[in-house]
Amino acid sequence: MTRGRPGAPARGTAERTLTSVRTGRSAALPDEPGRRAERDRTAPRAREGERRETSRLWHVTLSVSGAEAPLKEVRRALEQLAHDHPFLLTSRYANDHAEIRYWEEARDLHDAAAVALRLWGEHRSTAKLPPWEIVGLEVIDRETYHQRVAEGYGPPPASPVGVHPY
Repeated sequence: MTRGRPGAPARGTAERTLTSVRTGRSAALPDEPGRRAERDRTAPRAREGERRETSRLWHVTLSVSGAEAPLKEVRRALEQLAHDHPFLLTSRYANDHAEIRYWEEARDLHDAAAVALRLWGEHRSTAKLPPWEIVGLEVIDRETYHQRVAEGYGPPPASPVGVHPY
């Protein structure tokens, strides 16, 4: 038996779609045009004509840190990560920490953060990344990122793109 909020999907399962069921007197009445239009705009659609939530771009900064590793190995591992994960913008590194910045397309902040938190661990063996832990994560939407840059706050746009030492 799994526990959770009523109507909440179990972790790792697809989202449940909630629909309203008309009962009693309201089921026998015809829809009012305004109510029907509003319901059709906001209600989830069936699979065939399913309306997908729009994805948004999120700027992700992932910081990792751990025991010292040779700089050449750190650089090679980050370059391999950039090859495996082609939308990485830039990586900065030292022998005991690194920062990875990239754009993630996701439905919401939770999805973007979940992908970011899995990135280092999922690519650790294939890219031969150091056994460092994630020590920081920032996920901001595109509008906030550009607003910060325009106001002179936050990191400047990632240029030059690539893997660079601190």
